[in-house]
Amino acid sequence: MSTGYRDKLLRGRRAMAHLIHLWHERNGWSHRVLPLLSETLDLGRVHNSQISNIRNGKLSSPGPEVFLALAQVNTILDQGIETIRDRLESDYPELWKSLQDSAEPLRSDSGYPLTAGELFEIFSGLKSLPSSFDWYIEDEEAGDLSDALSHHFCQNRPWRSCKASVMDAYSVTKSIRRDRFAEVIAGIRDYTAEELDGELLDLYETSKKLSYCDGVGPNQFLKELRSLVSEKKNKLL
Repeated sequence: MSTGYRDKLLRGRRAMAHLIHLWHERNGWSHRVLPLLSETLDLGRVHNSQISNIRNGKLSSPGPEVFLALAQVNTILDQGIETIRDRLESDYPELWKSLQDSAEPLRSDSGYPLTAGELFEIFSGLKSLPSSFDWYIEDEEAGDLSDALSHHFCQNRPWRSCKASVMDAYSVTKSIRRDRFAEVIAGIRDYTAEELDGELLDLYETSKKLSYCDGVGPNQFLKELRSLVSEKKNKLL
């Protein structure tokens, strides 16, 4: 019996680490954004070290204030950052700039912002991740998946002939991510597993805009990329 609940807690801790990691990756945030936003808006106290340890799966028993702070920040982001402009723009310009660049909340499959209770349930292994976060990319497959992405988006064409249409479909505005995406698709570099975890939803949306996939969801998109990797390896055998 004890093995069962311990396994559930370990899975929950990993899921929560993955969720917080993806939240940061998708928004391009530093580890300081959530603690500073929570403190500035008086939503509860969560320290930089706590966020870092949650992301690394090393925080075994965060207090209720952590879940409350994260949930309240999430709710505000869902309402729109214009509601907090007056409290941030002049006194915390760097924080405000980070949120202007990207401030996506964590949403359930129903489209509502995740609550403190739902975050705790995920951490405890009682609730699954929302489907738009429910994947894990391992370090050893990131390079092969990057190569598969290049083939997927170029469709057997040279990069220079398809660059304009692919980059137009990639709706991310942050320059560092756009440059990284272009380099990966051009075959100049590979995504790391962490980067690819955070990019997958936007890569899927890009593929949908180009009508390269049938809109069945990011998990199926990842399966199709893995199939491309397998097909290429089988041809080399």
